[in-house]
Amino acid sequence: MAGKRKNPKIYYLSMFIFDAHLDLSMNAMEWNRDLTWSVEAIRKAEQGMTDKPDRGNNTVSLDAMRKGNIGLCMATQIARYVHRDNTLPGWKSPQQAWAQTQGQLAWYKSMEAAGEMVQITNKKELDTHLELWKTNEENKPIGYLLSLEGADSIIDISYLEKSYHQGLRAIGPAHYGPGTYAHGTNSVGGIGTKGRALLKEIERLGIILDVTHLCDISFWETMVNYDGPLWASHNNCRALVNHHRQFTDEQIKEIIARKGIIGVVLDAWMMVPNWERGVSNPQSAGVSLQQMVDNIDHICQLAGNAEHVGIGSDLDGGFGKEQGPADVDTIADLQKAIHLLEQRGYNEQDIKKVVHGNFISFLKKNLK
Repeated sequence: MAGKRKNPKIYYLSMFIFDAHLDLSMNAMEWNRDLTWSVEAIRKAEQGMTDKPDRGNNTVSLDAMRKGNIGLCMATQIARYVHRDNTLPGWKSPQQAWAQTQGQLAWYKSMEAAGEMVQITNKKELDTHLELWKTNEENKPIGYLLSLEGADSIIDISYLEKSYHQGLRAIGPAHYGPGTYAHGTNSVGGIGTKGRALLKEIERLGIILDVTHLCDISFWETMVNYDGPLWASHNNCRALVNHHRQFTDEQIKEIIARKGIIGVVLDAWMMVPNWERGVSNPQSAGVSLQQMVDNIDHICQLAGNAEHVGIGSDLDGGFGKEQGPADVDTIADLQKAIHLLEQRGYNEQDIKKVVHGNFISFLKKNLK
């Protein structure tokens, strides 16, 4: 395929990395993690805690992101509204879900006030931030663009414009289960009248549509009803792990045809088949960054180039080291992917596209 060559030369330089999906505010507000601490300090503070399976197994902090040269990310707001007959955990009303996202936004703003993060809302701010990260300045702020994972906190369509003015630049209509605007993972159904209205408003505002969690029916109905910019921030290939959470080759080709990007994800059950949560472990299951590269390569083969794939790690997105690649201790280890891609025969130019260039080019094209 385009971009591969013989006799590869290993690149040891640390490359700038863009991560298209990190649940930073969820970890801060719901897991009660101070992300200004080191990963090691957070783990130490969580020793003996058993309320969540990933306690003491976290991989993400702002310090670790700096060490890994991960200077820019899509950072989420996430708050599920569940109907009375829905057994999934979540808020009992859209108003409660909205309030939760506002608390998460307040955390991001507090990180900005502390100089730890900076919000990116337009192309000028993006260019300024990228230039800053080319310098040797220490403790540079982590840049973030706001993304909403699941739209159930959008009480009515007017709230989407409120979110846009708060800096929202990407949105996924659904998360897990049936939602107000679409059906997500582990559910079956279409987008309905409310979903079509949401898509029109997303397109009008110029927000990026994130199709990651859409079930197959909702995905294809969305393709009929939406003509704006889209990507899949954190998704892998169904051809490699046969589960409906992953995208089929046909879905990946549709995203490619629409000039979108797919960010590959590092949750073990989406990387290897037959993973059993709470039973399997990364070492015995052979989970490593090699599967990440497998997914990257599969997408590149479908595209015929390296221009439609990136990284959407989802690290600490409800799982930690116990359900991630064995060769990832912290998010800084994403740098290892550079060597692995080089070993597969990818040249420096295409590796840069994968680890940051594709998503950044997309943003430069689609941000106002």
